[in-house]
Amino acid sequence: MKSSAARGSSRRKWLRWLGTALSVGTLIYLLASQGWQEIGQAIAKLPLWRVGLALLLMLGSRFAVALRWHVLLRSAQVPIPFERTLRLTFSGLFASNVLPTTVGGDVFRLAGAIQAKLDAATVAASLIADRLIGMAGMAMALPFGLPAWAALRRELQSGSSGMSPHFFFSIAVMNRALIGLITKGMLFIGKVLQTLRLWQDRRCALLTALGWTWVHMLCLFGSLALLLKGLGEPLALWEIGGLWSFVYFVTLVPISINGYGLQEVSFTLIFSTVGGISQATGLTVALLIRLLTMIASLPGALFVPAILSGEAISDLRERAVQL
Repeated sequence: MKSSAARGSSRRKWLRWLGTALSVGTLIYLLASQGWQEIGQAIAKLPLWRVGLALLLMLGSRFAVALRWHVLLRSAQVPIPFERTLRLTFSGLFASNVLPTTVGGDVFRLAGAIQAKLDAATVAASLIADRLIGMAGMAMALPFGLPAWAALRRELQSGSSGMSPHFFFSIAVMNRALIGLITKGMLFIGKVLQTLRLWQDRRCALLTALGWTWVHMLCLFGSLALLLKGLGEPLALWEIGGLWSFVYFVTLVPISINGYGLQEVSFTLIFSTVGGISQATGLTVALLIRLLTMIASLPGALFVPAILSGEAISDLRERAVQL
């Protein structure tokens, strides 16, 4: 007979599959309503050098993420060379962005660390700290998107907005997501403080990790800026960062596996409704950034089989928690 924990895990798994189906279905609807031909023409007009440079920036962001985690590991006295940190990071990124798995990239990283005979408790704490610092960096970008939201609110109050169903849908999604995130944030404050206690005397390491988060963000925002300008609808880098941070926090809501569909839909609705770009450009950039992210994560395919073949991943599947 299944325990209550097992039933809860199974229920969450099915809810994620359902959420994924709904998100992908919404994305397909948006693509069909906009017109596949128009999106294909937009991609065809995009200069290849912009796509190539955007991919290089995306790879740079992957290295920055690896360096962020490496700083936390070494400051916690974990004896790991950067080459192994890089391999574990790319294996986690590959699992998160390419494999349709409910296990999660952090579990792959933890399993690989356990196979390398590293201290599991310290590595797990570093993964949580790594995630929290990444969220803190994105939270710092949120204020840069507020002027666009304020302008949209003024348009709504004046009645000058189109008030399309997509507009109201985007507002509802954002309100729901932000309320949920604020509630969760209040509940997890104690857990955050407990996790970061390991680094309370290593503030320099935390600041360095935050610095690598900013490098990762600049690379990501630069990729988006290249694509948007190539499609003839440029936005300022600071505005891209502010709007993407909203997309990021919406995608954190655990209702879709790997954020499939949810990221693309939220990006399209937020950037078109709030950022003022056309929906066709929003859909095109959303699809391209997903593709570039997956391509930049492909080196992890070289390391995932070794982790999957070990016993650590099987054990972690049973006792994994959301990191």
